[in-house]
Amino acid sequence: MPHTGSCLCGSVQIKVDSTQEKQIACHCTDCQKTSGSAHSTNILPKISEVEFTGDVREYNSKAASGNTVTRLFCGTCGSALAHKSKAFGDAMAVQTGNLPDFRTIPFAAELFVKDRWTGLPPIPEADQAQTMPDA
Repeated sequence: MPHTGSCLCGSVQIKVDSTQEKQIACHCTDCQKTSGSAHSTNILPKISEVEFTGDVREYNSKAASGNTVTRLFCGTCGSALAHKSKAFGDAMAVQTGNLPDFRTIPFAAELFVKDRWTGLPPIPEADQAQTMPDA
């Protein structure tokens, strides 16, 4: 069953045509800044399985690795939608906060736990990685 959702204002519709049974929390400082929170929540489907329709804009930045990260966001409301990087190969990180069914889907891993905010405990049963694991 595909996962569907939208940005905050509804200008961008999102469809992920794959079955994702786990999600990832990322605590890196880039995800903190783009989410406006302590971490982002993501899945890593293949790029070919993801469809965005609407006012999608892109912003390129450099990750700590030196790789270029292309961030996709709604051009109307600014909601973070996804990001692509060489580190993900043929996949992209899609933010799950825009996909309502992920409220009940468990976490498989937490990344960049070295940057986790004080007071936030590890997610039970999720793998803990200090940085980005090697692909």
